[in-house]
Order: sequence, then C-alpha cells, then structure tokens
Amino acid sequence: MAAAAPDRRGSLWRHLRETAGERLAPLDAMLARADLTTPYQFFEELLSGPLDGRRKLIRRLGEEAHDPIEELLNAALDFETLSTPSLQLFLDWFDRGDVEIVRDPSAPLDAVRVMTAHGAKGLQAPVVILADATADPAAAPRGIIGWSIEPETPKIPVFRPRATEGGGPLDAVLAEAEQRDLEEHWRLFYVAATRAEEQLVIAGALGPRARGAVPAMSWYAAADRAMTALGVSADPESPRQFVGVPPADPVKASPRQAEAAPPPSPVPSWARTPAPAEARPPRPLAPSSLGADDIADPPPSPALRAAAERGRLIHALFERLPPLPPDRRASAAENWLAGPGGVAAPQLRRELADTVLAVLADPRFAELFGPESLAEAPVAATVADGIVVSGTIDRLLVTDEAVRVIDFKTGRRAPASIDAVPVYHLRQMAAYVAALAVIFPGRRIEAALLYTATASLFELSPALLALHKPGFADMQQSLPAGG
Repeated sequence: MAAAAPDRRGSLWRHLRETAGERLAPLDAMLARADLTTPYQFFEELLSGPLDGRRKLIRRLGEEAHDPIEELLNAALDFETLSTPSLQLFLDWFDRGDVEIVRDPSAPLDAVRVMTAHGAKGLQAPVVILADATADPAAAPRGIIGWSIEPETPKIPVFRPRATEGGGPLDAVLAEAEQRDLEEHWRLFYVAATRAEEQLVIAGALGPRARGAVPAMSWYAAADRAMTALGVSADPESPRQFVGVPPADPVKASPRQAEAAPPPSPVPSWARTPAPAEARPPRPLAPSSLGADDIADPPPSPALRAAAERGRLIHALFERLPPLPPDRRASAAENWLAGPGGVAAPQLRRELADTVLAVLADPRFAELFGPESLAEAPVAATVADGIVVSGTIDRLLVTDEAVRVIDFKTGRRAPASIDAVPVYHLRQMAAYVAALAVIFPGRRIEAALLYTATASLFELSPALLALHKPGFADMQQSLPAGG
C-alpha cells in the first residue's frame, strides 16, 4: 500500500481508486461488511473467510499470535452482550479497555523475543542483545514534574522547563527529578546487562544529534569504559569483546591442629528433678454475677426479657452518645434505635432516648461522660486470697489522684436511699473497687451507682464497700458485662 501511495498532495483513497483497480476488491468487501455484521462476525470472516487472515497472521507473527487473536474474538463476543453490536462502538470500547494476555515468559521458545528492560526483569536467555544502548538519558523528551509549593501539600503538575527557562524554586525540583531519572536509567542498565546466560551484545545507532560521538551517560559508553578498565583492547574494525578472566587458584587450606575435646560437663541435679505440679489458676469472678436479682415484684418471663433488652439499649446509647455534640445526640439516638437498635415503636424510642439524654444533660455527670472517661472498660486483677476479678465497667474515669468507677442500673425502679441499694449491687461494686486498687495502687478509688430511671447517683463509701469485699464462694466462669 505504501508503494502505491502518490508522491503528491491529495487523497490516498482517491488515488488508489484510480490506480489499484481490482486489487482493492478485498478491501471493498471488508468495508461493505463492516456496517452489516456484528463485530465478532466481521473479525471471524476476516480470519477464516476468503482472506485467510488467521493463517497469514500466524505465518507472519509466529505461533504466539494465537492468544491475541482469540482474545480479540472473546472481547467481541463479550461486547455484543453489553451494548449494540456496532463495529465503531466496539473499537471505541476496546480502545478504552485494558485487555491483558497472561503468558509464561520464562517458557523456552525457539524465537526472538523483543522486550523492554522493565519487562525482562526476572528472565534470562542464552543471548541478549541491547539494541538501543546509545540513548542519551539527558535528551529525554520533556515531561511533567510534580512541584509542591509548601511541604506536605499536594504536588502541582508542571511542564518540565527548557534549559533557558530555568530559575527560581523549580531548579531544585528539576534537579531532583533528573537525579531520579538518572538513577532509574542505571538501574535498568543493571537489569538489562544481567539477563544473558552466555552472551551479551551491547549495540546501538547514533542519531544526527550525536554528531558521531556516543553520549557519555549512555549504556554503550558505560560498557566501553568498563572494557577499558578490564584491559580489553580497542580495534576500530571490530567490536570489543570480553570473554572473562581466568579464575584465580583456590586458596590452599592451611593445616590445623586438632584441638582436644573438653571433658563432658556433669549433668546438673535440676535436670533430673521432676518439675513441680503446675498450679491451677483460680476461676475468674464476674462481679456482675454476684447473687441473684431478687428485687420486689419481679416481672414474668416475657417482661424479664423486655427489661434485659431495655438495659442493653440504654447501655448502648450511653456508649455512643457522649462523644457527640449535645445538639446532635437526640437525632443520633433516634436514628440508632430505629436502625441498628431494632426498636420499631416510636414511643419506646422516645422513652429510651429521653432517659439517656436526661442523664447526659445533668451537670453532675458531665465529667463522667467527658472525653477523658472510658466506656465499657474491661478490667481483670487478682485480689486478696488469690481471687481473680474480671468484668466490664460501664464508665471509668482515671486521673492522677483518683479512679472513679460508675455502674449503670437501668431498671424501671430506683432505691429511695443508700440503705435501700440491693446487696448484690454493693458486692459487685466492692469487687470492682478491689480490682482497681490492684491495677492503680496508691490512687483513691471512688465508686458510685447511677440509676438511670430517676437519674439518682449514690456514692458508695469505702466503709460500706469494705463490708462486701470479694470473698465469695459462688464464682462463675462466664464474664458478662456490668449492669
């Protein structure tokens, strides 16, 4: 087709129509079918029809052309299931896509493989030819560099300036970019020069800009300097060759006088002493399981489940709402209860939210729900007589002088006074206080119970808690959360 092109201005297609005659018949047939068939049918006719394109491509490109041909046909079939089967739409879709053909590059192949230095990483071949080793890295085309006006700010894409356009802060950025490019240039040379198993050929052609001199920073010039350092003579009529150096004679092993083996050491007595029996650790004591909840008029079984669910939801709100700004807590509570909380009744959602919001809005409890406090804090410690206390504290506030522990009680009833607080609540708090005294020695431990139904806070004195300190017979293996 190139030989038939006119050596003048004008339309190539018109010139071919006037001069090629019958030789354009296959091309006319292709153009006639392009608007009438689907992309798959069009390509299959070219490959298997009268043009015999598949056999010609494989004869010209080798057996490796099978995979690209099949991928093109598969892509055409996939496209026909996604959009209108138009050849123009397919070409646009295919051009914007990314089809990758995976092939084992290390498989032996009786052919010449043309690759980039990047693509040759990890591969080897008996003969490797670096056919373009005279490229000058300093003559790379202009590109884009990233420039940060201030440290830690996003980089702005800037066209690489010419030599006459330098100056200002871009000089440092440009120098850094050129240094990175040069380092990458030499890294690729190392990769390319270490791919040969038997023979490495370094060659190249000089363009008109080189003016007959090999660029000093090219791979060819670096190899030439290495040849000179190795003492390889230069002959203008033949290429320089380096076939290796004779290996040095191995170093003779110096005779060593055998050293007398030291006498065996006696076996220590502890090696024959039976190991002591391993002490069995005590079973953890869960403070929230100290005694049954025998408060008056207990609800029936369905009501008991409803009360437990109510307590779980209130605990969840106390854990989630304190970090939010006060003006967002009501809407956040409503959204959580209606969504993850699974509360369908609007009246129940308002009741639960109002209970929690009333406590959070009380100034007496501001410090308990401040940013320094911890929600659902797990604790575990070994207290007196080897008892292990393990549980989860509803709210914990730790300062340099004191540790304040608060446990929520979410029942619908609250004691009228400290004397009416159930004993099992006091036992639970005494166990938490004992564990915190071990964890934070030397700090004052302050404990309190917060009954959310009436927003009643009962401070528990050390003397009261001492009467209910840990020392219980009924210890449980399970570790439920407090409350």
